[in-house]
Amino acid sequence: MTPFFVMIKCQLGETYQVASAIADAEIASEVYSTSGDYDLLVKFYVESDADIGHFVNEKVHPIDGIQDTKTIITFKAF
Repeated sequence: MTPFFVMIKCQLGETYQVASAIADAEIASEVYSTSGDYDLLVKFYVESDADIGHFVNEKVHPIDGIQDTKTIITFKAF
């Protein structure tokens, strides 16, 4: 499995609804609220041969209330 993170900027007043939708979809390992430029930090896992871009485009972007995302791909745990 390949882990990666997505920082999510939500539309105003939609953070809790977006976090709940992600949790209800059971696609994320962990969901955190954050302060700063983004509202949520979400950890996902995909199969090693899966395309992360397609996953984000097909599973994350369709969730109502998301304004912007930033995907962070990880390489190795130390």
